[in-house]
Amino acid sequence: MGGNGKHRWKISFHRSSSHSKLEPKHPPKEFLCPISGSLMSDPVVVASGQTFERVAVQVCTDLKFIPNLEDGSRPDFSTVIPNLAIKTTILNWCDKSGTQRPHAPDYASVERVVREAMAAAQEDRIRVSERELLKAVADNPPVIFSHAATELGPRVNHFNSGSSSEESVIIAASPGTPLPLTLRPTCFSSSSSSSCEIEIQNPSVPASEEEEKLVKKMKSNEVFEQEDGVVSLRSITKNREEARVSLCTPRILSALRPLIPSRYVVVQVNAVASLVNLSLEKSNKVRIVRSGFVPYLVDVLKGGFSESQEHAAGALFSLALNDDNKMAIGVLGALQPLMHALRSESELTRHDSALALYHLTLVQSNRVKLVKLGVVPTLLSMVMTGNLASRVLLILCNLAVSMEGRTAMLDANAVECLVGLLRGKEFDSEATRENCVAALYALSHGSLRFKGLAKEARAVEVLREIEETGTERAREKARRVLQMMRTVGDDEDQDGSEFDSLFESGGLARTRYRVAGARSTTNLVNTTTF
Repeated sequence: MGGNGKHRWKISFHRSSSHSKLEPKHPPKEFLCPISGSLMSDPVVVASGQTFERVAVQVCTDLKFIPNLEDGSRPDFSTVIPNLAIKTTILNWCDKSGTQRPHAPDYASVERVVREAMAAAQEDRIRVSERELLKAVADNPPVIFSHAATELGPRVNHFNSGSSSEESVIIAASPGTPLPLTLRPTCFSSSSSSSCEIEIQNPSVPASEEEEKLVKKMKSNEVFEQEDGVVSLRSITKNREEARVSLCTPRILSALRPLIPSRYVVVQVNAVASLVNLSLEKSNKVRIVRSGFVPYLVDVLKGGFSESQEHAAGALFSLALNDDNKMAIGVLGALQPLMHALRSESELTRHDSALALYHLTLVQSNRVKLVKLGVVPTLLSMVMTGNLASRVLLILCNLAVSMEGRTAMLDANAVECLVGLLRGKEFDSEATRENCVAALYALSHGSLRFKGLAKEARAVEVLREIEETGTERAREKARRVLQMMRTVGDDEDQDGSEFDSLFESGGLARTRYRVAGARSTTNLVNTTTF
């Protein structure tokens, strides 16, 4: 036994020491500053969505240097916001792994790293000789593409039929639906920068010639030229799907970005509409956010022209479909303007803003931000008045996943409101009724307080009626809420765990309308171009 005990102690000691010794050497890549390469002590999010060490951003700004990142993108340092979420995660990782917490790097040391990167970038530019460019022309013979001849038509109202937008969200997840917003083959790798450089530097390729004309017009000091440029870009990206990929280049995006806040209505409207068309391609979504467009879209949503606001809400909705963009869009200040846009006079703005908020609240950090903004009473008021009730209920279901959201909703008397709606039976569709039951189900998770509030609101009789007469999904949710109200604490934990996993996977919110969604596959939200 003594030998065995010694042997066990030796193995345990060896594993423990090697674990604590090795792990600090390998922090997760997202904890490292892309510029300095060191563990971040004061991480900040820039306008293009990436996170850097604050000192590194300051050095690059002082030296007027914009680095090329590993994925080929170039960050926008115009806006800097503290990234408290990643900072807390880094500190927790340091404490658990036994690694010393990072200290703010020395300005001079970061400056040396940046100057070395500047020298390397200069050397790379010199290395591109005329001979190499001529070789690139020979390797890429010209291919003639026909230019779009169709003139711009009026914007299609993609909410003009009776099918709900949630149905379209479900359809988007179907592999058999040709929806460019979510299901487009990635024709170009987002991490490849060489092809973009050849397009920019090689005027003999027809696509680059088209790009040159557009860039020249959009960068002109003449407003008429700017109008002609954005109208042409809007028309091309509306009528030619392949152009959405080939024209989403750094030069086009750089020329388009300053036209978004233009004070000329034709320029601003067509610039934002062009961005919506470009964002329909899955491969463009992250690139657009990292090119610094979100703050401009937020400004348009706050005070742009009416039609521009419609397109800005649509662009944020489109960009929010990509999981890599959700947190960045929230950090860059889009949540509050989107909430305000829910009361816009424009139906398109209201609907796209609601869908944008629904997708953004699939991320925990955005749920917490919205709750802190005090939006729950506003959302409940909209549900009670029937204003976007079905879509707003989706947002409330997402908020109820978090502890902060559940608490805020219970404080705002959400249980009585939702039960009252179910008792009144005044719904515009069965989808809204299902959402209402699902919201109650979300609130019921692990909450003794919910039981008391539900009993006060006499929810049992309402839920029993739904259990008998509702749709299949409504009956299932009503049955689970009733079962939860009858169980004790131990059973709650098991049911709540199932609920959490269902919501975190997006299953509850995304599949709730599969029955309703089967009614129509022709009215697809945000598939139209503008």
